Amino acid sequence: MPEKPFLAGRQEFGALYGVKPTQVTQWLRRGVLNYDRAVIVSGSPYWLLSFVRGFGQMTARPKELDQAVLQRVVAAQEPGVWAQTVEEIPPLLGLQEVTQLFGVASQQSMAAMVRKGPFTVPADYQLSGSPLWLLDTLIEAAPQMQAKSRTLPWAINTQVQAALRQKRYTGPGSAIVPRGPAATKAA
Repeated sequence: MPEKPFLAGRQEFGALYGVKPTQVTQWLRRGVLNYDRAVIVSGSPYWLLSFVRGFGQMTARPKELDQAVLQRVVAAQEPGVWAQTVEEIPPLLGLQEVTQLFGVASQQSMAAMVRKGPFTVPADYQLSGSPLWLLDTLIEAAPQMQAKSRTLPWAINTQVQAALRQKRYTGPGSAIVPRGPAATKAA
């Protein structure tokens, strides 16, 4: 199984610098922050923690990193590695990608499977309130999950699996979709 890199979503990023997640969104809008050191999973960015911990010193107005929060974020993800490039991040899946991988009819059905079983695979990450899994974790657990599944038929979509593994997946969840006022401006 590939090594699990330390990551941070908007909530963790904000907490590390003592700001709300909405401030991270503002940094993105103003161009202070971008997605170069992030992966997009289920429509949300997850940055390399190695980048996040140095971010405060890269800005025009330096920001102080909260070391206690950093220790908690790292402890929650142990065992992990300090990856330096997004290429080192193994394929990650959120509910949108898992729905496609398992050919489940809807994200709501997948969410119900996660809450009530048969999907009993613990998430590799809980970031910004969302469960995330390494692709290999799900592939290894699939036979056991299928054996427990009685009400919702599913099977691994090998095309989606290959696209995820080769990091060329472009299905639901692979991009950030603007919401709220940003969606109105984009339309």
